[in-house]
Amino acid sequence: MPTATNYGLSITLDRPFEATVDAARAALAAEGFGVLMEADLRATFQKKLGVDSAPYVILGACSPSHAREALNVDADLGLLLPCNVIVRRDELAGRTRVAAIDPVVALSVAVQPALEPVARHIRERLERVLAALEKMP
Repeated sequence: MPTATNYGLSITLDRPFEATVDAARAALAAEGFGVLMEADLRATFQKKLGVDSAPYVILGACSPSHAREALNVDADLGLLLPCNVIVRRDELAGRTRVAAIDPVVALSVAVQPALEPVARHIRERLERVLAALEKMP
């Protein structure tokens, strides 16, 4: 069961990092999300700063129909899109953590009541993504 934080939902898995990134992409696709961008922070820190760090990937997930619906309410909402999902390795614990932004919290900054149902629906789908990852072997 995903754990809620002030701004996200997360799970911790006993699964290798790369397998978790692949599984996260598949689980997002199964819920209708496309990955618009992917940022490998470990590679970026190594290249730009010359420092090594734990594996950490940000997946910028988007549900086109929900993005369009939200942008129809407020065209500037692209500032809050896409929904970021992170996969990071906790090397001390030897586990992999997956977390997703809580769209209810993220979209609340727009103060647009019409966005609440959209945000709740996206949150339900992200919760299903995390639940699916927990069930995978």
